[in-house]
Amino acid sequence: SEGLLVTQQVVKVIRPLDHAYVFDSTPYIKDLFTCTIKRLKAADIDQEVKERAISCMGQIICSLGDNLGSDLPSTLQIFLERLKNEITRLTTVKALTLIAGSPLKIDLRPILGEAVPILASFLRKNQRALKLGTLSALDILIQNYSDCLTASMIDAVLDELPPLISESDMHVSQMAISFLTTLATVYPSSLSKIGGSILTELIGLVRSPLLQGGALSAMLEFFQALVITGTANLGYMDLLRMLTGPVYAQTTSLAHKQSYYSIAKCVAALTRACPKEGPAVVGQFIQDVKNSRSTDSIRLLALLSLGEVGHHIDLSGQIELKAVILDAFSSSSEEVKSAASYALGSISVGNLPEYLPFVLQEITSQPKRQYLLLHSLKEIIGSAS
Repeated sequence: SEGLLVTQQVVKVIRPLDHAYVFDSTPYIKDLFTCTIKRLKAADIDQEVKERAISCMGQIICSLGDNLGSDLPSTLQIFLERLKNEITRLTTVKALTLIAGSPLKIDLRPILGEAVPILASFLRKNQRALKLGTLSALDILIQNYSDCLTASMIDAVLDELPPLISESDMHVSQMAISFLTTLATVYPSSLSKIGGSILTELIGLVRSPLLQGGALSAMLEFFQALVITGTANLGYMDLLRMLTGPVYAQTTSLAHKQSYYSIAKCVAALTRACPKEGPAVVGQFIQDVKNSRSTDSIRLLALLSLGEVGHHIDLSGQIELKAVILDAFSSSSEEVKSAASYALGSISVGNLPEYLPFVLQEITSQPKRQYLLLHSLKEIIGSAS
């Protein structure tokens, strides 16, 4: 076991893949391969030795695979067998992830047809580490071997994704969303299949108060990648309606303020990806804030969306914007007032020369609104730093 671990490290040293090297590893490859393949093929050895042999051979193929010649396909077939074994499958998934990420572009075509459906089936297993490892493996396979994957292989994976997108495990959700982002970038034609249950789960997760940090960032990247694919029924306005529709229709009560922030960030992510849509949508949000018939929920979402969009896109061309936000400071709803304060600070970040003097002037001249204006200033300082 320890010998295999040392061998694995030796392989990394004699053929580093991340920088130039002068050492000739060729004379040692045959011996390294022969001693490791013997352990990899052995069935009657200790479990730890089995796993170390898989990891070591994974490193050998990753670092020296271009020198293995005819031994490579037969060795990959052994990996396929280990993938089918419940005891060795997790270690094999990690080894395949390493191989798939190799800059040597190892030829995995002999096993992909059988391996990808097996990997897809792992996503429904009740083993968290296996799900995470499998999502990593599938992500790197999509990135580096998209030309070797068929539509049916990808469909098999997509069928298993909906249960993984849930607030019950945000890290698994984040990995699943990142996989979808890779898919949108590399294999956009496959996204026509996500319009049903996958998108339903994604929109549901956006409304969860638990969507924060890395999972929220992954969601924003996904929406940006999705909207620029031009997939039918998943364009800018389609996605905008899915995200904001329930608030406007009042069919869903969003109990947590965090849900509004998440929706607003997704709206801004879409708008950054489709800047031509920005002026019309910003104009609509301004009207929503002004409209006396708008509910507090609509005003809250509109203000937060204006803030998130304005953080990244200069909105100084919107003549009414300053007055509309200042009027919202007089709302009877504390949440609307707080959202207006946040929006003013966030919009200011998009054009500091225009908005910072305005905020400072208002702090000086409007003593009754100083508390809210100081929160706007705090948002500006926090973002600028």
